[in-house]
Amino acid sequence: MSTAIEMGTISSRGQIAIPSNIRNLMGLEDGTKILFFAENDTIMLKKVTQETFAAITKPLKAAIKNSGLKEKDVVDIVHKARKK
Repeated sequence: MSTAIEMGTISSRGQIAIPSNIRNLMGLEDGTKILFFAENDTIMLKKVTQETFAAITKPLKAAIKNSGLKEKDVVDIVHKARKK
């Protein structure tokens, strides 16, 4: 895959326009899902496909399975977190 570097600007509503040559290079179309990674002063974007979504969620699903949590437990956890 080719490499491209472009500059963008954040709008007052927090929106970013991805430059057209990067959209074309990455095959980004209307409705394409993007995953955001942030660390310190760096933001990385990753195009999410069915394959990458499965790879991303696999460790999360394993952690949930190993935790012993049940779906009904999640509602209580969310309510407790919202109270804090």
